Amino acid sequence: MKKSTRKLGVVAGAAAAAFVLAAAPASAAPSTVWTVNPSPVGFSAANSANAVVLIELAEGNGIAVVCSKSALSGSLRSTTGNPATVGTLDAVAFGAPGAPCSSLLGAMSFVATTPWTLVARDYDASTGVTGGHLGDVDIRVTWAACVFRARGTIPATYTNATGRLSADGTAGGLTVVSQSHCGDAAPVGAGLVVKADYLLKKTGTTTVPTIVGSRP
Repeated sequence: MKKSTRKLGVVAGAAAAAFVLAAAPASAAPSTVWTVNPSPVGFSAANSANAVVLIELAEGNGIAVVCSKSALSGSLRSTTGNPATVGTLDAVAFGAPGAPCSSLLGAMSFVATTPWTLVARDYDASTGVTGGHLGDVDIRVTWAACVFRARGTIPATYTNATGRLSADGTAGGLTVVSQSHCGDAAPVGAGLVVKADYLLKKTGTTTVPTIVGSRP
């Protein structure tokens, strides 16, 4: 592997399945009253397509990692505040038995330490999209002898019409905080970028939860 690596990006195509993160919509005024329907509600979600993990090298090259299976589960609830925690992710999985994440370097594993939080910040009534981030993100990544850990936040959006929780791969928020046997492939301080889409449903049903923000 080449020597100068500045940042790492985890990318899951829009039709990708993996980890979902996205930039907040260019939106309306911040909201302070968040109404989740139904509330409280447990949810489960699967990725909508393959997740692509890209480790970006300084030279502009990269190593792609594909995760064909990904899932998450947690709960949502009404609350007040700005920003405000409207949900938690109690389980986040990348890859699955018989379907590991793969790359030219071989199998790569992602282990999430949960819970993560779903934090709402802005609401656009014209589109039904809530912008915010996933917080308390903690991921350990392993391939061969290299192991590194990234912590921080992931920009995210939630769309009421489809139940789509999305991450668009916006940089900033996740940082490599420790590493072992990775050299310059994953230096401490490097950024981790995640992009993916999940479709949320009330657990055991086809009901799509909604999140609406309003000012008091």
